[in-house]
Amino acid sequence: MFGLPLGFLVEGAVAILLALTIGYCIVLNGRLKRLHADKDVLRQMVADLVGATNLANQAIRELKQTAVEADLSLNSRLEEAERFGIELANHVNAGTVLMERIAKITSVARHSQAIEPVEPPNKVQSALEQLSARVRTRGVAA
Repeated sequence: MFGLPLGFLVEGAVAILLALTIGYCIVLNGRLKRLHADKDVLRQMVADLVGATNLANQAIRELKQTAVEADLSLNSRLEEAERFGIELANHVNAGTVLMERIAKITSVARHSQAIEPVEPPNKVQSALEQLSARVRTRGVAA
């Protein structure tokens, strides 16, 4: 009698351990399924990341090319602006020299006019000039 309950007790313990093992296997199976699903999502995420990285690299290359083109364009415009600046400075200098010459000429002309005495107009002479002008205009009109 004593052997029979001990056998039941051992078999019961084995059955409980077997049930716990099966339950734990079910839990592990669920975790593995989630891990595989996460693995697929992770692969998709890595593929998306690689695609985004490739797009970013292409955009960086294009941006560098655009920067080089802009640099060349700006350098040519800057050189052209410098040439125009030098040309404008030359024109300003030439204009200043010309203005100084004109100022000297007008100064000399004013000075020479101030030296010449102004004669009072002769009334007889001006009357004769007016008369001859009228005779000329009448002769042309007739």
